[in-house]
Amino acid sequence: MASTVPFSPAKVQMLQATNCHGHAPFGSCFAVPRTGPRPRSVAVRVSSEQEAAAAVRAPSGRSIEECEADAVAGRFPAPAAFVRPKAPDGTPEIRPLDMPKRPRRNRRSPALRAAFQETTISPANLVLPLFIHEGEEDAPIGAMPGCFRLGWQHGLLDEVYKARDVGVNSFVLFPKVPDALKSPTGVEAYNDNGLVPRTIRLLKDKFPDIIVYTDVALDPYSSDGHDGIVREDGVILNDETVYQLCKQAVSQVHLFSWYYVLELVDEYATVH
Repeated sequence: MASTVPFSPAKVQMLQATNCHGHAPFGSCFAVPRTGPRPRSVAVRVSSEQEAAAAVRAPSGRSIEECEADAVAGRFPAPAAFVRPKAPDGTPEIRPLDMPKRPRRNRRSPALRAAFQETTISPANLVLPLFIHEGEEDAPIGAMPGCFRLGWQHGLLDEVYKARDVGVNSFVLFPKVPDALKSPTGVEAYNDNGLVPRTIRLLKDKFPDIIVYTDVALDPYSSDGHDGIVREDGVILNDETVYQLCKQAVSQVHLFSWYYVLELVDEYATVH
């Protein structure tokens, strides 16, 4: 394959060899020195990649093969001397600032850090997930080593008590619903006496000041294991799913609203 090789420093002219018929054979061009000056670089077409590699030379004047041999032997050229760029005329000459250390005034002591920090994270900002099931005893979760589905009457209360002891006061519930209660439309999701509503009542009765979050979703209650209602041809029925989710949300809102009313009554009784 023919290659094009630049010869920027040399002043050459192109001469084409011809055969007896006056035609130039493919890839037979060569270069010879030119006597007169040439203002721009020219390119030489060679007949093979090997000839191209041999024609290319490093800035030092050596061939690529010679440079590669030095590199394999560990002989590398010395780096070019550093030349500091010249500043514009009129730039004042001053002594560079002596700053061996970064200014860390705002981080020097706990008191300064507390005064200037913008974000404070404490256990009160955390939300602890609680995996619950209908059983009495805690059950290990195979896909999550070290995590357990808490028995909603015993292990659950112990876990919340220990979390509150270290300052965590917010919890989110993830239920494991028995397969017998699951259905293609997830009707158990808005059962007012289901696992999640009963757990909320238990927690709020035992710890009235905790914050409880719930997961409005159909997948724990769907026999298909999907977060939506699945048609027989595999299509997800979005609008019908949203309708079921709204019913689930309303059921949980009614429950939380009742406890909010109780809190207002307690607050009013305390003030008056």
